[in-house]
Amino acid sequence: MAGQIIILNGAPRSGKSSIAQAIQDSFEGPWMNLGVDCYAQITPRRYRPGIGLRPDGEGPDLEVFVPRFYAALYESIAVHSRLDLNVVADVGHHDGYSKPLDILADCAHRLAGLPVLFVGVRCPIEIIMERRAASETGRGYVTGSSGDPVPLPVRLWQEAVHRPGVYDLEVDTSLLSSVQCADAIRQHLKSVQVAN
Repeated sequence: MAGQIIILNGAPRSGKSSIAQAIQDSFEGPWMNLGVDCYAQITPRRYRPGIGLRPDGEGPDLEVFVPRFYAALYESIAVHSRLDLNVVADVGHHDGYSKPLDILADCAHRLAGLPVLFVGVRCPIEIIMERRAASETGRGYVTGSSGDPVPLPVRLWQEAVHRPGVYDLEVDTSLLSSVQCADAIRQHLKSVQVAN
C-alpha cells in the first residue's frame, strides 16, 4: 500500500507551509513534510535558493541544477509513499526560468501510479503583500521604479506559479484559515476514497 501524497503549489506567503503544518498536526498517521523549506535546508548555500529560484531568470547559472534538484525531491517523495508514509510537500512550481525547463511534467511522471492530490493554494496579491510586510523576509523587497507597491518579483511569482493551473483542488487562504484549508483537503480525500 502506498502513502497519500499532497502537493501544495502556490506563491511564497500564500499559506502553503501553514497548511502543511495543519495537515501534519491533524491528519491521522505520520505525514512527512518534504517541501521547499525543508529542501532548502539540505541544499548547499552556494546553490540556494535551489528549487526556490524566482521567476524571470533570477539565477541562470543555478538553473542547470534545478531540474535535478526537483527530480531528487520528487523521487524522495515517491520513495516515502512507496514505504507507506504519507507526504505533504509545499512547493512553488513555475516555468519562468531563462528558458523553459518543463519541470512540472517531469515531477508528475515521477509520481505516476501513486496516490497524489495536487492542490492549488491561492491568495490575492494584496494579502501576500500584507504577510510580507509583517515578516522579516518581506523587508528585502523594494517597490518597483514605477512606484508600484508590489515589487516585480512578487508579481512574477503570482503570475507564474499557477500556470497552467490544473489542480485536483484549490483553496484560497484569504478566505479560509490553514486549518480550514486542511479540512477541505481532508474532505476531498474522503470523497475520492468513497468514489473509488
